[in-house]
Amino acid sequence: MAKRRTYPLEFRRRILELARAGRSVSELSREFEVARQSIMNWLKQDDLDAGKRTDGLKTEEHKELVHLRRENKRLKMEAEILSKAAAWFARETNAIPNKSSDS
Repeated sequence: MAKRRTYPLEFRRRILELARAGRSVSELSREFEVARQSIMNWLKQDDLDAGKRTDGLKTEEHKELVHLRRENKRLKMEAEILSKAAAWFARETNAIPNKSSDS
C-alpha cells in the first residue's frame, strides 16, 4: 500500500479556491502534483461541511465517530478484564467450585 501524503490545510484551501474559481480538477492535479481523487475528495468534504451536501459525514461528525469507536473498544476491553478478574477472585475465595471433572 502506498504511503498517504498529507497536505497542509492552507494548501488544500488554496486548491479549493482555485477549483471553485473555475479551474479544472485535472489541471490543478497536474500543476500542483496532487492526485485528482484527493482534490475531488476535498471538494466533497468542503461541501459536506458547508451543508451543501448530505451524502456523508461532516468533519466534526467523523471525528466524533472515530472518538466514540475508540472509546467503545476501550470499554469492551475493560469489561472483559473486569469479568475475568471477578471470575478469578471468585475461584480464589472458593465462592464457586473449580472447573474439574472429579465432582
